[in-house]
Amino acid sequence: MPCYNAAAHLPTSVGSVQAQTLHDWELIAVNDGSSDDTLAWLHQQTDPRIKVIDQQNGGVSQARNAGLAAARARHVAFLDADDTWVSSFLERMSAALDNRPDAILAYCGWQNLGLSSRRSEPFIPPDYETPDKAEILFAGCRWPIHAALAQREAVLAAGGFDDHLKNAEDFALWLRVATRAPIVCVPEVLAYYHHHDGTQASSHHARAAMQQFQAQQAYLLQHPEFRAALGQRARPLMLGDLLKRGYACYWRRDLAGARQIFRMVMRQGYGTLTDWKYMLPAWLPLAWHRRLIHLRDATDQSTDG
Repeated sequence: MPCYNAAAHLPTSVGSVQAQTLHDWELIAVNDGSSDDTLAWLHQQTDPRIKVIDQQNGGVSQARNAGLAAARARHVAFLDADDTWVSSFLERMSAALDNRPDAILAYCGWQNLGLSSRRSEPFIPPDYETPDKAEILFAGCRWPIHAALAQREAVLAAGGFDDHLKNAEDFALWLRVATRAPIVCVPEVLAYYHHHDGTQASSHHARAAMQQFQAQQAYLLQHPEFRAALGQRARPLMLGDLLKRGYACYWRRDLAGARQIFRMVMRQGYGTLTDWKYMLPAWLPLAWHRRLIHLRDATDQSTDG
């Protein structure tokens, strides 16, 4: 559990670990240079299963890697300090791996809390252990960081988390792990992702999109046989998704994020003529781009009227 200025959330997140029906666990909480009461709260805990590591701030990937290095169990999971598990998470996920000795990772369903009703619907992922698994996993992250339990040795063999990534580090890791051996789906909602007003990695939409693209590029370089198998499908898988995320930023008027993504897509020579109509103004000064959008919106409203 990486912990950075998480004192307000720790009673709930740590409490969800202590409530597990499987009692043989160890929680390695890594204080990543917090300036609030995080470290003091952790040191106040008397549960001998909670181990505390204190380090200078190095980011979430370094914190997770520090916890991974200290872990000794056969299985490992990663729970952020502001998220929670259902009490049966460890029991159900461990059983899934025990029942499939060839499986390298188990993943489950989850639910977003703190969003609109439509985006807070429970989600049960499908079975990804299909002939197209590698391509499906390459296209995007299929489960949140805390909705998986993996063989510790497999995570270590995959190199742990890339500390150059501030987003998509979990996507990059799961892609390297889950394509090496079978994975198993536990079709139950066992994890909760809590959305709140504080700073969360999920709020950096453009950075997340760009770093997923970066992770995909790295994976293709490291796996030329997979790149050859994808062939022409690689560009729509990567750039099509990137462009979709650019539009999402554009329509929520996160223009800085949209411009960053659009420029990357254009550098790759991707998109239809209609796409380029939206993307080309990203090369204009920001003020000019905003003015152009304002004029376009005004024209659209006049036409609708």
